[in-house]
Amino acid sequence: MTLRAFVAAELERAVPPMVAEAAGSIAAALNGDAVLFYGSVLRTADLDGVLDFYVLRRSGTATGVSRHVWPDVSYHEVAVGDRVIRAKVATMDLDTFERATAGRSRDTTIWARFVQPVALIQVADAATRDRIVAAVTDAGVTAARFAALHGPARGAAGDYWRSLFRATYATELRVEAPGREDQILSYDRARYDALLPLAWDAAGVAFARDMDTLAPDLPTSQRQALARRWSRACRWGKKLNALRLVKAAFTFDGATRYALWKIERHTGLSLPLTPFRERHPLIAAPGVLWRLWQHQAAR
Repeated sequence: MTLRAFVAAELERAVPPMVAEAAGSIAAALNGDAVLFYGSVLRTADLDGVLDFYVLRRSGTATGVSRHVWPDVSYHEVAVGDRVIRAKVATMDLDTFERATAGRSRDTTIWARFVQPVALIQVADAATRDRIVAAVTDAGVTAARFAALHGPARGAAGDYWRSLFRATYATELRVEAPGREDQILSYDRARYDALLPLAWDAAGVAFARDMDTLAPDLPTSQRQALARRWSRACRWGKKLNALRLVKAAFTFDGATRYALWKIERHTGLSLPLTPFRERHPLIAAPGVLWRLWQHQAAR
């Protein structure tokens, strides 16, 4: 099997009908040409949680700051039958997605995310499907090259993925709990074991194999080139993440609804979604935090 065949088969994985229906509604609302489903709910099928979608749109639709600081983020609640499906949605142009998965940007988040399990649950046409299959395949190639750079001289496939995920966390402005990379791998270790050799083949990374032990052979010139690319990613990673946080603070559509749902889910405190809170989430935030503090202090 080739890496592309592996990716194409995985993208076709079945999802619950309610997820597919919600994805269709969100794609229509955002003028999306494709919806990718990823994250913890894809793995656990716990529809009481918040689903993670990427909506991809035809090239050239992003304007203003979104052309340079992507993706756009929004929160949606979709009624499907007698149930509400909640989703956090990232939206970006397909050509930007293609550049990011191929490692042709300073960003590490896209290819690191889409080397993990993902399902394509909404797509406009066959040509768009082919582009997405190619882009997710590129994510595997990009990730595999950096896994060879960061991993041990010899080891199991999981050793290389752990090293890679730890390295990507270090470049980003976020704090992951210790062992987060093991949690990712534990959902389907066999998948990652199968994926790495296929991705190294596609990436042109020579390697030796002895049972479950792998040993990549990166020529000095290739290793140096990858190290330079990684150094650039490290210089820009936290800056890019900070810009995204600032942008999200002012443009996250549905931020208040998302925050209030999270507060109720984790603390039991139910706060009303007032028009003021919805229109002015930053101004309303101190009052919400004060109510949360009072609730927690009273427990």
